[in-house]
Amino acid sequence: MASVSALALAIPGSAWAEDVGSTPAARSDQIEEIVVTAQRRTESLQKVPMTIQAYSGAALAKYNIATFEDVRRITPNVAFSNNGPGQGEIFIRGLSAGGAGTQGSGSIGTFPNVAVYLDDQSMQFPGRNADIFMADMERVEVLEGPQGTLFGGGAQAGAIRYITNKPQFGGLSGSIDASYGLTTGGAPNTSLSATFNVPIIADKLAVRAVVYNDRRGGYIDNVYSTFTRSNNDLGNYTLGIRPNNTGLCPNGLAPGRAGYCTVGNAPQINNSSVAAKDQNPVTYQGVRLSALYQIDEDWNALVTQSFQHMDAQGVFFETPTGADFQPLQRMQTTTFSPAYNIDKFSNTALTINGKIDQLKVVYTGSYMVRNVSQQMDYTNYSRAPYGVYYQCTGGTNYAFGAGKPATCYAPTANWQDTVRNTHLTNELRISSPSEWRLRFIVGGFVEQFKIYDAMNFNYKTIPSCNPANLASALAGGATCLANLRPNPASTVYFGGVRGDNTAFGQDIQRGYDQLAVFGSFDFDIIPDKLTVTAGGRYFRYTQRQTGSVFSSFDGCVNVANGNCTPGNNLDAKNLRSVYTGFRGRANVTYQVTPDTMLYYTFSEGFRPGGFNRSSNQRARLNGVFQFATPLTYEPDNLTNHEIGLKTSLFDRKLILNLTAYYMIWDSVQFGLFNPAVGFNYAFTMNGPSYHNKGIEAQFTAKLAPGLTLSGAGAYNRNRQSNSPCLINNNPASPGVGKCITQFTSQGVTAPFANPFGEVGGVGAFSPEFQGSLQGRYEWMVGSNLAHIAVGMTHVGKMFNQPSSYTSGAGVLIPTSTLLRYEQPAYTTFDLSVGLTRDNWRAEVFVSNLTNSQASTFTSAAQYIKMQTPLRPRVISFRVGTSF
Repeated sequence: MASVSALALAIPGSAWAEDVGSTPAARSDQIEEIVVTAQRRTESLQKVPMTIQAYSGAALAKYNIATFEDVRRITPNVAFSNNGPGQGEIFIRGLSAGGAGTQGSGSIGTFPNVAVYLDDQSMQFPGRNADIFMADMERVEVLEGPQGTLFGGGAQAGAIRYITNKPQFGGLSGSIDASYGLTTGGAPNTSLSATFNVPIIADKLAVRAVVYNDRRGGYIDNVYSTFTRSNNDLGNYTLGIRPNNTGLCPNGLAPGRAGYCTVGNAPQINNSSVAAKDQNPVTYQGVRLSALYQIDEDWNALVTQSFQHMDAQGVFFETPTGADFQPLQRMQTTTFSPAYNIDKFSNTALTINGKIDQLKVVYTGSYMVRNVSQQMDYTNYSRAPYGVYYQCTGGTNYAFGAGKPATCYAPTANWQDTVRNTHLTNELRISSPSEWRLRFIVGGFVEQFKIYDAMNFNYKTIPSCNPANLASALAGGATCLANLRPNPASTVYFGGVRGDNTAFGQDIQRGYDQLAVFGSFDFDIIPDKLTVTAGGRYFRYTQRQTGSVFSSFDGCVNVANGNCTPGNNLDAKNLRSVYTGFRGRANVTYQVTPDTMLYYTFSEGFRPGGFNRSSNQRARLNGVFQFATPLTYEPDNLTNHEIGLKTSLFDRKLILNLTAYYMIWDSVQFGLFNPAVGFNYAFTMNGPSYHNKGIEAQFTAKLAPGLTLSGAGAYNRNRQSNSPCLINNNPASPGVGKCITQFTSQGVTAPFANPFGEVGGVGAFSPEFQGSLQGRYEWMVGSNLAHIAVGMTHVGKMFNQPSSYTSGAGVLIPTSTLLRYEQPAYTTFDLSVGLTRDNWRAEVFVSNLTNSQASTFTSAAQYIKMQTPLRPRVISFRVGTSF
């Protein structure tokens, strides 16, 4: 049996694995079968007419998979906008409108199109995937393509399901695992986890507990640097300083962009207080308790309580250049403020399983609370188009205190985001016996999702208007800028006056209530041969948004702290919308032989729309604005056509699954932010559509007793299919109703590039090829079971943003946080060797064997080119025991 179970363990995307509920193989040279619940019922993965990549709990443990980044590493057709642990979005099959930083994502981020589930609790959040540590997992399922019928709006492009082990009545059992790892060029890793299963009342009550503490050492160095204002800073136009008659600026250097200068003798800062080696450790700590009570022969109840605390310190990106434009080495950065991301969640879940006559009844209810506190250095914003505006006074063009001599203060900046998310779900499902010729599953779903987001951008260094500064300013002294507060007439999460450095902020509450009913019906036209399936989901989303947006633009010059003109009151805008609709699914499956199935699947996915923070006038031409940003954006929709083959050959020594798909993604939600063309306020609109074509293959081969070779690959071609334009919507503009083609900036009229791009443009996070190949060999050494396993993963070239976004190639000072970068292809290798004796096991595992430093996400999210590299090579030693 040992050699059999090895087959499942090496296979990303395998249809076969060790698992709870798996059917034992008849002989040790056959591949065991994995049982999944992707269609809300227990069935063989080989009988499910969709693409699923599944990993058993044994596979997760043996291949050192503990976080989502580990899963992504070996799962083709899955990508991630990786700002760090729990800081990014998940994409499947290249269905992405681009990645961004996490700042303010709770307020302005679109809802994700890939659902994340912990058992039956949805864990999704805009811009921040919940990074669930995988301790004591039964399995992980990656469902590709729209899952809207059974999993709802968040599963437009797919779903990732973390399924935990449940209490067992069979007896006292448990496991303890510990590991220590060395990171090349970084700090060491340590991990300890323990699981205990305890029957309390024989065949009646059992409890299960798991606890874990996993610390991964840092590997990015924050090296010493200064930050000096430059004549090339993009906001120097604000000061209006020109070179003297010798052609030099006040700092003795040549002028920069458009012939402007910075001030002479500007304050310089350094990062000596935060410079450190290996400054980005991350620690996962958590506990999960569950109790299973057998009410009677047909009914049982399961209660589960989960807690997790993730503490990610520092930044997880490197920068090719430092803050003063000096070249840096790999795994180095220069930041000036402490950075951290503390992410905690608790989840309480109740599941009741039972039968009414022959019908199976399942109720699931969960309540999740997630709290995130993040701070990030934003000092490079000081070079951005509007950075000078909040840090300098005087000058001639647009600055506070215009007309006075130009004065600049320290160029320090960071942002702080405090988020609370609550998520309540209740679902009831009723299903027929699996042996009926006409089978069904029907259900109802009720959901309440709420976000509370207090976001402060702290890049104001102009003195605040405390009593002394205000008195001086009113007497003709230095200009002061009052501290901000949310609009007092609005609903707030964190009330009160903000700190001295907050220049822009938002205190926003958003969310939705969802009511849905769904059903899926199967009919065997020819029993055991030809089956048709039809289903659908009717949904009603009621969305709302309240709160306040406030900035130093709003009457803050030389007034007392807290007395700026009240900011934008979102409550007064009555931001409420209702979306209703129906999305369907249909399948035809043909069982060619008992071991070979052909299928066709039609499925639809959706995700809800949302609100922008305000409607602002933008894209000025000859003194007249051409565009007012909309207050709302609509849902986008996905249609999927898929054909597939699932087969086992040579007496189940070879498993082969093939899929081809064609997907149409309509009116994609696009985030726009480009101060260079006047869009200095991020907003979202429905934009172009994409057509996505691809093929996937998965195989497992038992080549000899104990020897398994397995792999998966995906070819994906994602192209823009239409080219809408930004329409002039200002009735006072001569071009109203027409495409915007020009704009005026700093007195110069220039072409306005279509932000929605052209037909044929390549989508974001859509590599044409991804693949993995793994092999494992097990053999007996005396009474010890030895193994050696090798793995290879290849990720093709991709881009972080759609083709319509401004290229970041060669850009030293970004004009936007949404520049487009190419992320080159890369290949990684893993290796493990180990021994198992009785209930003890020991293993040496090497991840990223060749120490690749490839970027998994390149962006300008913090106003500097930043690359999130692969974690360097880690050599880990792990021991464990089971009882």
